[in-house]
Amino acid sequence: MKTFKRIVLGILAVLADLILFFPISIFVDSLLGANRLDKLVNTTVPGVNGGPDVRAYVARPQGEGPFPTVIMIHEFYGLRESIIGKADLLAQEGYLVVAPDTFRGASTSWIPRAIYQVVSTKPEDVNTDLDSIHAWLETQSDVDANRIAIAGFCYGGRTSLVYSLHNNKLAATVVFYGSPETDPAVLKNLPGPLLGIFGDADQSIPVEEVEAFDKALSEAGVTHTVSVYEGQPHAFVEDAAGIQAGGAQGKAWAEMLSFLDENLKIASSSRNGESLAYAPGFDWYYYAMLAYEHAFGTASHQH
Repeated sequence: MKTFKRIVLGILAVLADLILFFPISIFVDSLLGANRLDKLVNTTVPGVNGGPDVRAYVARPQGEGPFPTVIMIHEFYGLRESIIGKADLLAQEGYLVVAPDTFRGASTSWIPRAIYQVVSTKPEDVNTDLDSIHAWLETQSDVDANRIAIAGFCYGGRTSLVYSLHNNKLAATVVFYGSPETDPAVLKNLPGPLLGIFGDADQSIPVEEVEAFDKALSEAGVTHTVSVYEGQPHAFVEDAAGIQAGGAQGKAWAEMLSFLDENLKIASSSRNGESLAYAPGFDWYYYAMLAYEHAFGTASHQH
């Protein structure tokens, strides 16, 4: 009996330590990383509709505009070097790219804090900040306001989808392994074509859910392509170096370029969606599986 009690007390002590450790670690990481964004951003965009100013990284292509433009949304870690590299890489293809900080100053490499950033960020605040970004882009002389698309990775993929349902001025949407929506009645409000890219080894987004997303887009009458990359886990499009090395990362990136060339560079898309008061609940299962995959998955993710 004494041995059993010691085991139970030991387990409780470990659980208590974990309960204390994670919030303390999140607080410490926030202190240590208070100035992480300072070396990444190069632009401050004025807030609209009562929102705060938004810091962002802007990559401009060579030549004279106006250019087709892509709003690029970071992963759940926040704005980091990997997104800056992707923005620069896309700018080399003739697109003006703006990568905003949607966590209002937070960026991390620590998974518990990454989850906390998503949990503590209100979707309506993200939409407000992206409204500021879009309004600013419409005033820029080197931006073609009729050819603005949005693309994002993981949290950013989900955010891109949600914002496209909020802003019917967008010309196209790219979702890299973001949690999908499977209700055709919601998806019919997308303002333009959509490209979805997923991996079939992604433990956070089952292939069955991706197939349901594809089917719902068809039922909603949305022009779209949903591609599933064999053997690829979540966040497999890691950074510019991985993309340039080829393989699945390079193929997925090339697929996005082809989609953007067709729907953004050559001509602005015909838009027919309506803005929607879309406020889905927080997907606890998705982010729990996401944390598991990043912590214990077989691939090393930059996400």
